[in-house]
Amino acid sequence: MLAITRHGAVLHLRLDRPERHNAFNEHLITELTQALEDAGADAQLRAVVLAGNGPSFSAGADLEWMSRQAVASHQDNLRDARALARLMRTLDTLPVPTIAAVHGAAYGGGVGLAACCDIVIATDSARFALSEVRLGLLPAVISPYVVAAIGARQARRWFATGQSFDAARAEQMGLVHEVVAADALDAAVQAQVQLLLQAAPHASRTARQLIAEVLLRAADPAAQDHHNAALIANLRAGAEGREGLAAFLEKRSPYWVQPA
Repeated sequence: MLAITRHGAVLHLRLDRPERHNAFNEHLITELTQALEDAGADAQLRAVVLAGNGPSFSAGADLEWMSRQAVASHQDNLRDARALARLMRTLDTLPVPTIAAVHGAAYGGGVGLAACCDIVIATDSARFALSEVRLGLLPAVISPYVVAAIGARQARRWFATGQSFDAARAEQMGLVHEVVAADALDAAVQAQVQLLLQAAPHASRTARQLIAEVLLRAADPAAQDHHNAALIANLRAGAEGREGLAAFLEKRSPYWVQPA
């Protein structure tokens, strides 16, 4: 259900339900959440790549699973929804940089996975949809991450209509960072991995935290300036900051640079 491979400091997580277009059920949610939590606790990891086997990245929720939930109790539904929320929150706050390699269909929760990743690369034939309204539902659990990625104005359209859109539109809206031909997807992902392996590990891991702090302190500029000044002062005097400057002046690679 989830294929896990590791190459050096890079972890590859591949959704592996190709016959179901990698749709979520309770088992896939549990496996992926556990793999991400393990990744977050691994100080040696430098990147996590999330992809899907078969014709799709992820078609969202498995219809058989949803059919079972339709006749389940409120408590059972609440438990499953909270498990999905935990998965998305874990991916969104993972201390390791993440890359989503999207091909085929990315619907519902598949869009949520992409929105939670730091870098999203999609094939030019990929299709996206937040189609929950067509089933009488809403993309509630994934909404914080999708709205953060595409903005409230765009979300109002796509949440309400359930209309699908292509990779070019996804890139225009900010959900996707780069669109490539299908046969160039692996190379494009590898190029981003290589960039992450050249970045200082601690700085790379805390980049997302900086962004979260900027948003959190937006209403208090003085507190934001104080926090950011302290952060850069600590980094400059830290081991990575000293090594980065020394390597630059000595025209050599810093110790953290690794081959992909």
